[in-house]
Amino acid sequence: MMTEPHSEPLYQEDARLRECQARVVAVRDGAVVLDRTVFYPLGGGQPGDTGFLEIATGDAIPVTDTRRDRDSGEILHFCETKHLQAGDDVTAKIDWPLRYRYMRVHTCLHPLSAVIVAPVTGGQVGDGYGRLDFDLPETPDREAVEQQLNALIARDAAVRLRWITDAELDAHPELVKTMSVQPPRGLGRVRLIDVDNIDLQPCGGTHVLRTGEIGRVRIAKIDKKGKQNRRVRVELVQP
Repeated sequence: MMTEPHSEPLYQEDARLRECQARVVAVRDGAVVLDRTVFYPLGGGQPGDTGFLEIATGDAIPVTDTRRDRDSGEILHFCETKHLQAGDDVTAKIDWPLRYRYMRVHTCLHPLSAVIVAPVTGGQVGDGYGRLDFDLPETPDREAVEQQLNALIARDAAVRLRWITDAELDAHPELVKTMSVQPPRGLGRVRLIDVDNIDLQPCGGTHVLRTGEIGRVRIAKIDKKGKQNRRVRVELVQP
């Protein structure tokens, strides 16, 4: 069973935090664990954050990736560790422009799942683009999907997060749209993303505050990936 992570995940409550003061609690092979962090670890189709750790000398140590250890739950910040040791104070700073593009794309996938009403079999967030795979026998019309998606985005709907208990989620299984990935359980609560009057589902990723921040998007293509699988790729018009 996953233990409580050592790092306080500040990004869970405020995805707009760009930096934080933190202390090194452990040094692993090629990575460090902090007592608190703004770095989002790879998960839910969203890449791990990059950035740097500023140390007491004023030097900035690049963080090339962020991932969660499957066994311990620790958030690992991958970087050169020779100048770091447990107890060191650092300033953790993410690559904000890149993270913000991830946030816009990740948020966009929520109204996309409202436009195409079908179980989601997979998804991915990239730099300025993303995709969702749907359990769908027919290929939807690309232009119609694009038009409907942009209409939802243009509502400038509020994007809020809230928490429910495992028991509440069990009582409302319809909230889970993804077939291949289930929300993490065992910590007693599950994080929901509520896109006002558009979408409500469990999600651990980072999001913008309003859909208007996403900007206009285009549906780059809709591919047939199998008898029951349609892959919808979306791109930001203004990265």
